[in-house]
Amino acid sequence: MAEMLTMLFSNVYVAAISVFVLLLVALAAWLVVAERYLVNYGVCKVDINAGEKLLEVDGGQTLLNALIDNQVYIPSACGGKGSCGYCKVTVLGGGGPILPTETTYVTPREARIGVRLACQVKIREDITIRVPEDLLNVKMFRAQVESSKVLTYDIKEIRLALIEPDTIDQRPGQYIQIQAPSPEGPVFRAYSISSPSQDKHVAEMNVRLVPGGIGSTYLHNLQEGDEVFFTGPYGEFRLNEEPDTEIICVGGGCGMAPMKNIILTIYDRWPDRSVWLFFGCRSTPDIFYLDEFRELARKHPNFHVVYALSDPLKEGEKWDGDTGFIHLAVDKHLEPNVKRQAFLCGPPLMIEAVTRVLIDKGIPEKDVFYDKF
Repeated sequence: MAEMLTMLFSNVYVAAISVFVLLLVALAAWLVVAERYLVNYGVCKVDINAGEKLLEVDGGQTLLNALIDNQVYIPSACGGKGSCGYCKVTVLGGGGPILPTETTYVTPREARIGVRLACQVKIREDITIRVPEDLLNVKMFRAQVESSKVLTYDIKEIRLALIEPDTIDQRPGQYIQIQAPSPEGPVFRAYSISSPSQDKHVAEMNVRLVPGGIGSTYLHNLQEGDEVFFTGPYGEFRLNEEPDTEIICVGGGCGMAPMKNIILTIYDRWPDRSVWLFFGCRSTPDIFYLDEFRELARKHPNFHVVYALSDPLKEGEKWDGDTGFIHLAVDKHLEPNVKRQAFLCGPPLMIEAVTRVLIDKGIPEKDVFYDKF
């Protein structure tokens, strides 16, 4: 009897909790619907960069959507879900308090000066914001697949021929955001540009196929002639244009893309400039572009190419280059105290290890640019 009563009370308790949760979910859904359809915020003004650009938008939507609808393309890789942290802007007035969903990506120092995630800011009144000047020059491009070339078992080189606009002005090391279809509508995914800045009529990428990845699956299945839309260019890499500054490029996997861009741009402008390329691979099947870079080094004696394999060589596998993690190769080959600037692109652990080596070699931290993925 006691067991039956215990079971009965347990079932009642579980049922009560379930009903309570369902009521909360229903209330939350009702509030979302009510705000969307019943609350009318009217037309609100968005002041960008002290009047440089003024928008009038319907209130109630997110700041990110309002900006995109008005061709102000803030970077965002997660489709406005607040899970990438890319869409940072500075809100000077009218944005309301910062939300818990933003604090993972906005540091306390950034929060004090008004940095917010545009996808989490709802426009309920006139709002004043500041965005990096470069973002006001970002455009939406329509392009066509010129070629899709297999580089390794999981990486393709995809070249997009620009249609409208038919040229792109990009700094070495910048990236674009490809618009890809998804069950929830179009989303954007970021990919570094591998074509050099002087090649203004194409945008080339190195795309690794990520199992289940929306962007990479879409791009790997494109055929020549298919139409593609993307926004760009984005990115904070800024190449030192003093020819006597040696450039260090370190990458792994698809981190090759910005390195190729930087190197080919340099040797178009400064044929005698000193550049080092360090590229980390697991094993020989991961190697690509090595022959092309060796040919470039024959033409430009100040270009040094070092590939390193991190996995032990398999039986019968031939390799006469460096082995071990790529930061060890950087430490081995670079002399200290040379005037340099460095660009790194690869996994976080690689970036951190290489950065420590470069600082030990005398490169100021401000001259080490990196992109983790």
